[in-house]
Amino acid sequence: MDVGELLNYQPDRGAKRPREEESDEDPRSRQKPHLGRDSGRHMEVEDTENNTGTERKKVLEKLSDTDEDQEEILVLFTDQGEPLDESSVKKMILTFEKRSYKNQELRIKFPDNPEKFMETELDLNDIIQEMHVIATMPDLYHLLVELNAVQSLLGLLSHENTDILFSKFVDLLQELTDIDTLHESEEGAEVLIDALLEGQVVALLVQNMERLDEQVKEEADGVYNTLAITENMAEFRPGLCTEAAQQGLMQWLLKRIKAKMPFDANKLYCSEILAILLQNNDSNRELLGELDGIDVLLQQLSVFKRHNPSTAEEQEMMENLFDALCSCLMLAANRDRFLKGEGLQLMNLMLREKKMSRTSALKVLDHSMIGPEGSDNCHKFVDILGLRTIFPLFMKTPKKMRKAGVSDKEHEEHVCSIITSMLRNLKAQQRSRLLSKFTENDCEKVDRLMELHFKYLESVQLADKRIEGEKHDMVRRGEIIDDAMEDEFYLRRLDAGLFVLQLVCYIMVEISNAGIPQLQQRVHQILNLRGGSVKVVRHIMREYAENLGDGKSDEFRESEQKRIMELLENF
Repeated sequence: MDVGELLNYQPDRGAKRPREEESDEDPRSRQKPHLGRDSGRHMEVEDTENNTGTERKKVLEKLSDTDEDQEEILVLFTDQGEPLDESSVKKMILTFEKRSYKNQELRIKFPDNPEKFMETELDLNDIIQEMHVIATMPDLYHLLVELNAVQSLLGLLSHENTDILFSKFVDLLQELTDIDTLHESEEGAEVLIDALLEGQVVALLVQNMERLDEQVKEEADGVYNTLAITENMAEFRPGLCTEAAQQGLMQWLLKRIKAKMPFDANKLYCSEILAILLQNNDSNRELLGELDGIDVLLQQLSVFKRHNPSTAEEQEMMENLFDALCSCLMLAANRDRFLKGEGLQLMNLMLREKKMSRTSALKVLDHSMIGPEGSDNCHKFVDILGLRTIFPLFMKTPKKMRKAGVSDKEHEEHVCSIITSMLRNLKAQQRSRLLSKFTENDCEKVDRLMELHFKYLESVQLADKRIEGEKHDMVRRGEIIDDAMEDEFYLRRLDAGLFVLQLVCYIMVEISNAGIPQLQQRVHQILNLRGGSVKVVRHIMREYAENLGDGKSDEFRESEQKRIMELLENF
């Protein structure tokens, strides 16, 4: 049995997300093949748990060739239930440094004679295995930095022996950066992450993923664990997402996602990392656009136009790609790329095909049209006969969407938001075509609009009643209702349906000011019949105008507030 295996008693933490094709046995814990070591280093040893201390010492003497090795192993192996101390870790790191240097020296001296350096390679492999125990003590991570072990470990990324050393190093780094471990010692974690970033760890990892062949299972596992390392670091320090993307990770992810390979766990993980990189990060959104990433996303999603994902994992990947696309569309420049890449046509077809992709396609349309930057997309959507697609969804929430886990509120919010964006952005002929939809079939769409108004008004009034009761109790107890508490109450009202109610009221006010008497008369007629109030609508719209601004420019906010007030004067 190999020395490294005897010492590697710590349970393997494994990858952040389990690879679906892995069996119950962790491949990293499987016995390593014997590659021509001295027979004395491969003696079979019975279970040592029942051995006495003397017998254990004899076994170790047989396993080690030198007195120095024996002393190191005894330090590590004795009292194996006890955590290692600082001096033990220092010895381990220094042993690693010595073996790494010796291996490099022999490789340079005998580049064409593997027999000369194979022994040192296996020694190096063993000490890397032993170093996994350091992942259980994040408070000692500073030793890795102080003793320069981080730079030496990063040097292994360019090691010629990918079979042994690269995969072992990636396993080690994945354990060292495990997010739960990092949070056990914030100080130690910060020191390690700083040293890794200083050593351009992401760029080195990307370069090595380029040379790996994913047809080989061990190398595919290496890619997966490499992605886990980047996810761990991004979760611990979100600010490094920009740096990681610029060091080649974004380009590699796009290349891997569009590669003509069967769907697997690595492709799923790539889609997840891509979505993480794009979250609240305009720099990465811009970079993706410059790398033609919008086209890559549209091409990959086009597969689901007429076909549903075949597995739950493939469905998760599809949702990740849709999320990435929505995030990209927050940037104005990417909306133009989306338009030129015929993204609107693809989303429109998905809505008509009634597959699983329909829900997310609706969300993408919403993101592509919102705000003044969505004007071109709004006009194009009308030109490709998108009104024929969106209004049936406005009239009724499809049952399939409910079965897919999408609530009526979420569906109605996206549809109303799309119609609101079109009313705000459309001009001339396209605007007339939109307004004429509300007059069709005896103004049935106005009737549906008013139905939604009273539905969400009732829901919000119930929430307001509960909140007022809570405020009364707080005042009675002498508690102060500060701005943070007011914001929390406002968010609760939004969750209850206030935002959808605001969108519905916006549409009511817009069509009433469209110069079509029939529409204004119908809105007021239904309000009066059902005991509604113009004052309530005006109050809702004023509150909406006051809270405009998150993510918007001051110029847009002021012009929109002015526009809403003008509409309310004539409502």
